Amino acid sequence: MERIRTISFRIGTEKLTALDSLAMAASRDRTFLLNEAVENYIALQTHHDELVHAGIKAAEEGRYLENSDMRKRLAKLADKRMAAKRKQSR
Repeated sequence: MERIRTISFRIGTEKLTALDSLAMAASRDRTFLLNEAVENYIALQTHHDELVHAGIKAAEEGRYLENSDMRKRLAKLADKRMAAKRKQSR
């Protein structure tokens, strides 16, 4: 079982009011929402860190596109999307 610790931090009045409003609307307490927010933040930052490291590894292995090649690919995608939109609007 995870050991629970108490922490404190400063928060602006507007943020606290918004947090309390959200807690009330969800029939939860402040602590629940703060714990949920911290869990989501940790998951997001961990995922971001994994993506950065995967990108660095790919670059080190030579798996990347030059800027001009990426621009060409993006232009092709944009052309396909525009063609699809034109087709839908007919």
